[in-house]
Amino acid sequence: MRFFRPWLQVLIVGTVLFIAAQEALTYTENPNYFPTVILLGSFVVPVSFVTYFYEHVKHREISMPLLTACALVGGVIGLIAAGFIEFNTLQGLSIGGLFFVGLVEESVKLIFPVLLFQSSRYRHEADGLLFGIAAGMGFAALETMGYGLVAFIRSQGNISVLWQVFLIRGFLSPAGHAAWTGFVCAVLWHERERKRSVLFNPNVLGAFIVVIVLHALWDVLNSTDWKTSYQQVWIIAGNVAIAGASLALVIFRYRAAKKMLAKENIQ
Repeated sequence: MRFFRPWLQVLIVGTVLFIAAQEALTYTENPNYFPTVILLGSFVVPVSFVTYFYEHVKHREISMPLLTACALVGGVIGLIAAGFIEFNTLQGLSIGGLFFVGLVEESVKLIFPVLLFQSSRYRHEADGLLFGIAAGMGFAALETMGYGLVAFIRSQGNISVLWQVFLIRGFLSPAGHAAWTGFVCAVLWHERERKRSVLFNPNVLGAFIVVIVLHALWDVLNSTDWKTSYQQVWIIAGNVAIAGASLALVIFRYRAAKKMLAKENIQ
């Protein structure tokens, strides 16, 4: 039965545990629950999203430990690298600075997947899609943990602020970091699969530029202090448009990867 799909089990069980931990924190005001709430709120949706793609486009050579390493190690490497490179830019954000942030973050998230790209063992577009989604989700989850912690401290322990962070960043992360990195990696692997040179390949470069623009537009919308109802509607509409475009890109590559796998009788 579809209800018992692994990704759905992860999502349902993780969400129930998150709500239970959050209620325990609210009721008891015991700070010992805080790490559990932060961890679950940041990772439930990302892990479910990766599990879904692992279930549907998994190549037989990719193990779950390797995919987990890609998410965690790739996410940590990307987060640290981005933090060092963006340090001066984040002191005073401008539109140009936000585009630079998009360039940096989309670059550093590719570090670990590109290392795996060097191995001829992982040669299919489905492999690149999985590695990209995993690295993007790892980066997003760790970033959400940081934002959640900072928001909680600044609000002096306001639980509702945590909910806002997890709803905006955690639950929407598949339409952000995961979709962007997954799309670029899928194109990168796809071009190699077609026996084309990937060095300065216009298709790979074009995909990279597209996700930088989407990333920057997302940041511009969500860093603007628009307070009127009319302005808020524009922010929501803009986020929906960017999320839709991002998911459309990764779904397009997902279908292409599925067709290639079916053609080669891998699954």
